[in-house]
Amino acid sequence: MEILYVDPLENLGGLLLEVEKPGRYTGGEYGCLARRLPGGSDGNALQTLIAFPDLYEIGMSNQAFRIIYNRLNKIPGIICDRAFAPAPDFEKLLRARSLPLYGLDTGISLKGLDILMFTLGYELGITGVLTMLDVSSIPVFSAERGGEDPIVIMGGPCVSNPLPYAAFIDAFWIGEAEAGFFDLAEELLGMKRAGAGREDILRRIRSHPSVWTRGKDRAVRAIDAGFTHRPPDAAVFPVPSMKTVQHHGAVEIMRGCPNGCRFCHAGFWYRPMRQKPGDTVLKEAEAFISRGGYREISLSSLSSGDYAYIDDLADQLNRKFADRHISFQLPSLKVSSFSLPLLEKISETRKSGLTFAVETPEEGWQLAINKTVGRDNVLAILREAKKRGWRGAKFYFMVGLPVGDPSALVEGADSEESRIVDFIAGIGRETGMHFNINVGIFVPKPHTPFQRVPQINMAEARRKLDHIRSRLKPLGHKVSVQDPLTSVIEGLLSRGDERMGRLVKEAFDRGCRLDAWTDFFNKAVWEEILAAHKDLEEDIRGEKEIDKPLAWSMIDPGVSQGTFTSEFARAQNEEFTSPCMEKCTHSCGICHENRKIVKNIIHGDNLHQDNSTDNPLVQEQPRPDPSLWRVIFSFTKEGRAVFLSHLGVMEVFSMALVRSEIPVLYTTGFNPLPKLEICAPLSMGIYAGGEIAAIDTRDYYGAGLFTQRMNGNLPDGIRIQEAHNYFIPGGEKKYSLSSRLWGFTYAGERGAVDYVKFREEKNYRTLRIGSGGGSFFGLRRLSVLALDPENPEQGLPYFTAFRLLYPRDNPVP
Repeated sequence: MEILYVDPLENLGGLLLEVEKPGRYTGGEYGCLARRLPGGSDGNALQTLIAFPDLYEIGMSNQAFRIIYNRLNKIPGIICDRAFAPAPDFEKLLRARSLPLYGLDTGISLKGLDILMFTLGYELGITGVLTMLDVSSIPVFSAERGGEDPIVIMGGPCVSNPLPYAAFIDAFWIGEAEAGFFDLAEELLGMKRAGAGREDILRRIRSHPSVWTRGKDRAVRAIDAGFTHRPPDAAVFPVPSMKTVQHHGAVEIMRGCPNGCRFCHAGFWYRPMRQKPGDTVLKEAEAFISRGGYREISLSSLSSGDYAYIDDLADQLNRKFADRHISFQLPSLKVSSFSLPLLEKISETRKSGLTFAVETPEEGWQLAINKTVGRDNVLAILREAKKRGWRGAKFYFMVGLPVGDPSALVEGADSEESRIVDFIAGIGRETGMHFNINVGIFVPKPHTPFQRVPQINMAEARRKLDHIRSRLKPLGHKVSVQDPLTSVIEGLLSRGDERMGRLVKEAFDRGCRLDAWTDFFNKAVWEEILAAHKDLEEDIRGEKEIDKPLAWSMIDPGVSQGTFTSEFARAQNEEFTSPCMEKCTHSCGICHENRKIVKNIIHGDNLHQDNSTDNPLVQEQPRPDPSLWRVIFSFTKEGRAVFLSHLGVMEVFSMALVRSEIPVLYTTGFNPLPKLEICAPLSMGIYAGGEIAAIDTRDYYGAGLFTQRMNGNLPDGIRIQEAHNYFIPGGEKKYSLSSRLWGFTYAGERGAVDYVKFREEKNYRTLRIGSGGGSFFGLRRLSVLALDPENPEQGLPYFTAFRLLYPRDNPVP
C-alpha cells in the first residue's frame, strides 16, 4: 500500500534514536511555512517540495533552497515542503520499515508530490538525488516515470551543463528562480485546478524558454532584473533547531561579480553584477535578527568589498545593533578591495579572520586568471594587521591552473608548487606569522574562458599537493588539500555528457552516497569505476578543440561565446581585463538591450543616514560583581523536540531570546554568549515535564512578560510553564542552577512517581530500559529538584529553593 504521509513520531518513534542526529528528520522548527490545508483539501493545492541532495545541516544553510521555500509558500494554493538527503543509517531505517522519504513540514511522501524540485550546488551531490528518488519509490530514470510520479525539476549552478544528469531529471530550470519560475508555478497551479494531468503540466514546463529538456535545442538563462529594486524579502524561515554548517542569517547584498576571474564559474554564470540598495540590506538584516533570532549575519556576495556602500553599511549596522551582540561577516573579500578598518568595523563583537584568495603566487600568472594580489600588498596588510591584533591568516591557492609556460610548471624551482611554497615561506618569515593554507585543484568549468583547457590528472595533482604539504608543515603552517579523486569526478560531471549518467548510476548501485563527505565517500568504488572507463575519463578531462562544439552549447548563459574566446586569448598573453561596471568598455553581451537586463545595476542613492540605535537591549559597561536579576523558569520538551540534543535546546533558547528581545546579559571575551543555564542536560528521546533553566539580566524583567514573549518564539514541543524573578545583590554568592541540583522525579510504572538523586539517574534509566526492553524513548522526566538548604537528603522545587536563597522578587525593596 502506498504511503502518502509519514509522521516520524508515529511511524518511527524510538527507532530514530538508532540514527545519528535524529533532529535532521523530525521537523517542527520555528517558522515552518508549509501546512496541510484544512478539511482535506490538499488535492486542490499544487504540492511541491524543494529537495537538497545533502545532509540537513548543509541544505538548511543554502540560500537558493531558502529563497525557493519562502517564495513558493507565499503563493496561495501552493504548498512547498522541504527534504534533505538521508544519511546511510537513516536510509537503511526507511528501507527496513518500507517508508518513503518525506517532507519535514507536512510529512508528505516525495512520491505523492506534483513537482519535486532539486537544487544542485555541487556536482558530487548527484548520488544524493538518486538516493532521494529511489528511497521514495520514484523511478530513478526519467523515461520510466508515469502519471503517478512527480515531475522532477533540477536547478542550481551545476545545471549549466545538464547532460550528465539528463537521464534522471524531467526538466532543468536554467538560471535564477526569481526570473520567471515563481510565475510559472502559479500558472501550473491554475492548470492543475483546471484538471490538467502530469503530461500536460510537463509539456508547459518544457515550453518555457529557461527550461531545458532532452531534445530541446536551446535554453536561455533566466536573469533576475528585479534584484536591485525588489522590496526587502529576507528568506528567514524556517529557523534550524540544530547547528548548521553556516549557522547565520545570510543577507545577499550583491549578485554576480564585477571582477571576471577567468577560472570562476559563478562569476560568469551570475552576470551581470547587481547590488541591493543599502536600506534594503539593513531591513533584511533586521529581519534575520528580530524574526529569526540570529546573532551572526553574513553579508553575502561573490566579492563583498566591491559593494558600493560597504563602508557606510558597516557603520550603520554597528550603530543600529550596538550592544546587541550581533556580529557581521563579509565573506569573499578580495585583498585589493578590503581595508583593515573595515574588518574592524564588522568585528566589534567577534573578530573576523583575514583571508587571502591568492590562487597563484606569480603576478604574471595572476594577470592570466584576471586577479591582482601582489605580494607586497599582502605583506603590507599583514604587517598592519599584526599591529592591530591579528595573529594569523588563511590563504587559498590552486594547482593546475592554465598559466605560464606549461613545460615550466611540471617540476623544479619554477613549478607552481615550488612558487607557492616560496611565497608562503617568505611572507611567514617577514611577518613572523603562521598561516592556514588551503590548496585546491583547478577544475575547468562550462561557460568560462577556461572551459576548453585540460584538467590535470590525479597523479600529477597528488604530487603537487604532497610537495606543498611536505615543505610548509615543518615551517609551522597548517596545510589542507583537496582530494585529487573528488576533483576528477567533479571535473567529469562539470564538462561531461550523457555518458557520465551511466557512471553515476553504477556508483549509486554500488553503494555510493553523500560523495561530498569524506566520512561517506566510497573511494574504492569510484576508483574502480574510473579505471574501467579510463578512455571516457581522459576524453572528458582532456582539452576541448576550438573547432568542436561543447556538450553544453545548447545552454545560453547570456555571456557571448566570443567573450570566452577573447578572454582566453588575453589569459595567454597575461592581460588584465578591468571589472564590469555600469559603463564598462568591454561588452560581454550580458547587458544587451534585447535581454531586458536593467542597466542600472547599482540601484538608488547611498544609505539613508540613521544615527539611532533603535535597540532596546543597550547594555552598560560591566561592573565588578554587580547586582543582577535572574529569571528561573521551567519548560517542557515534548513531541518532535525530544529528538533535539542538549546543545540544540540551548541554541533554540538562545535564538528565542533574540527574537523576544529579552535583555539578557552576555559573557565577555572573544565570542560573547547569553548568560543562559539549563540545569541538567536531558538525553534525546526522554520527554520532559518540568526542566529548569535560568537567564540573568541587569535590570528587572517581569517573569510574566518573559513567559509570554518566549512562548511566542519557541518551536513546537518546547513551552515555558512557569517563571519567577530573583534579585541577587552585588557581593552575594551567585549560585548556579547545577550547583544546587538534588535530583529528579520520573513517571514510574503504573502511575507512580519515582524520586531519583542525580548521581543515581544513570542506574535508574538502565533499570527502566532493561525492564521495558527498549530505549530511552518514552521515559518521562517530570521535574528537576534542588537541594533543600536545611535538609540535603531531600529535594525541593527549584522555585522554592532559590526563594530561600534570594527572597526578593520585585524591583521595590
